[in-house]
Amino acid sequence: MTEANLCRTDLVAVLMTVRDETPHILTLRNGSSLPAGPLKSAHRSLQKGLRAWVEQQTGFHLGHIEQLYTFGDTQCEDGMRLVRISYMALTSTSTDEGDWRSVYDYFPWEDRRRGDTDVILTQIVEHIRKWSDGRSDRHRRCAIAFGLDNHPWNDELVLQRYELLWEAGLVAESHIKGEFILHSRAMSDDYRRVLATAMSRIRARIRYTPAVFDLLPTHFTLFQLQQTMEALAGRFMHKQNFRRLVLSQHLVSETDSYEQAGQGRPARLYRFDPAGSENCYLAGAKLPLSRVPPSS
Repeated sequence: MTEANLCRTDLVAVLMTVRDETPHILTLRNGSSLPAGPLKSAHRSLQKGLRAWVEQQTGFHLGHIEQLYTFGDTQCEDGMRLVRISYMALTSTSTDEGDWRSVYDYFPWEDRRRGDTDVILTQIVEHIRKWSDGRSDRHRRCAIAFGLDNHPWNDELVLQRYELLWEAGLVAESHIKGEFILHSRAMSDDYRRVLATAMSRIRARIRYTPAVFDLLPTHFTLFQLQQTMEALAGRFMHKQNFRRLVLSQHLVSETDSYEQAGQGRPARLYRFDPAGSENCYLAGAKLPLSRVPPSS
């Protein structure tokens, strides 16, 4: 048999949406795995195959979609090598169908908007310092990933932080069972690593591409746009600076409609303007990062 015959290829989908100011993903098996299925020979490309498979299985219209990573170190029960090709797909569809879970159930230390996150990070720092004690290579990786020793917190390093916690035996999936396990939802196989890869990717994408608009309805307020960015980044943003940055790049166009929900002055509705997408640069939106929730 050829090497190709000894392999089975699966597609893994990180299907993400934002609801209740929090990124959610579609899961299976009580939240322990991501949607996955075998690659069909009829698929003309992997990306088209994943899009067709996800839309057929879920009925959701997908916006931005891209390949994340290929994982090939898993062995099947029948001895075949399992190759998992992971993809991230974004949808603005909001429905109660399916098992949608908050991303921060799996990575509670990544949501810096919550007051109790500092407690979790204090626990992490205590244990990774013990793990890296006397190892300069480990210490440097931990300092960069967790913003120690005057290094800034980089919200795009989700995968690096998870891999360090895995190596230190602080997550349930780790091959090392340490004396302390962080309280967070685990996943089977390497699915949480796939999810960490997706979170790192989307946090980078929203800085330099208009991908965030695939998570919004056709018409939205600037505050809804800001909340979606904050949900993905896990950080609060400065309201005036964010709006100035978005409007100066002509990423959105005004509509003649207003949002009538709630009290106070109605908020104008906007829509995404594709003409400004080539100049999308929202990296500056993370500065300054307030710990105080912004008002609408």
